[in-house]
Amino acid sequence: MPYNTGRSAYQARLNPWAIARLLPNMQRTIVGRFRSRSDADGHLQCLRQLIPHASFVVVFDLEPDLEPATVSPVTRIDLSPNPSPTRRGEQE
Repeated sequence: MPYNTGRSAYQARLNPWAIARLLPNMQRTIVGRFRSRSDADGHLQCLRQLIPHASFVVVFDLEPDLEPATVSPVTRIDLSPNPSPTRRGEQE
């Protein structure tokens, strides 16, 4: 067992039960981590009621991914009532 793994690895080992959401192309993402199987099962029931069309599974993950998941950047949407194509200081 490595000694200098960091606090996040230690915290992940305290919660070995995880709920994974199954994504297309054999991908998955961890939704939550729990200390007990019964806690994970309870949260799984809630998730299935809130998001019925998604696929979730409970897994026992002793060696979690230490690298954070990469998230694709969100496209910025202009929500102002009158978006203008000109920049500040330019005239139309």
